[in-house]
Amino acid sequence: MDALTLLHERSSMGKLAEPAPSADQLSAIYQAALRAPDHKELRPWRFIEFSGEGRERLGELFAEAEFQEDPHASDDTLNSARKKPLRAPMIIAVIAKVTPDLPKVPKIEQVISAGCAAHGILLAAHALGLGAMWRSGKYAFDPVVRKGLGLEEDDEVVAFIYLGSLAGRHKSVATHNSADFVERWD
Repeated sequence: MDALTLLHERSSMGKLAEPAPSADQLSAIYQAALRAPDHKELRPWRFIEFSGEGRERLGELFAEAEFQEDPHASDDTLNSARKKPLRAPMIIAVIAKVTPDLPKVPKIEQVISAGCAAHGILLAAHALGLGAMWRSGKYAFDPVVRKGLGLEEDDEVVAFIYLGSLAGRHKSVATHNSADFVERWD
């Protein structure tokens, strides 16, 4: 797949199945992530892989977050939280590992760099014929989840990237008119 085709055709895949990416595929995926723009070579990212029982542990963390938010949460709500990480055979949490108080590389730039690493994961997965979905939602910002993942005060969960083999149909990619998004100062 040529680079422009990859960039023009990548889309999120909500339905993912076994198998998870192989070790060789994961190596290629991480190498793509590590090419993200990185001012001062801070490498402001950290990746946490969840597969097998690790997905269940993440689900328990999500359920604990629900319970801490509402101690009267229903069993259905808690079980729904537990099942969320089971929607794919693998999840990679992309963490912005922020070095605070750097005047030339503010926090936002470090978080964006980690976001670029997450995008690299999505692009590499697509190039390898895998499906991927970038998810965040409330768990990315929840203090129980942050603590459970070992985040420092300035760190941020940028994405939970769900990875697997394609399942279901591949939706067509919308075409946009780039002129609708561009302002020119000539």
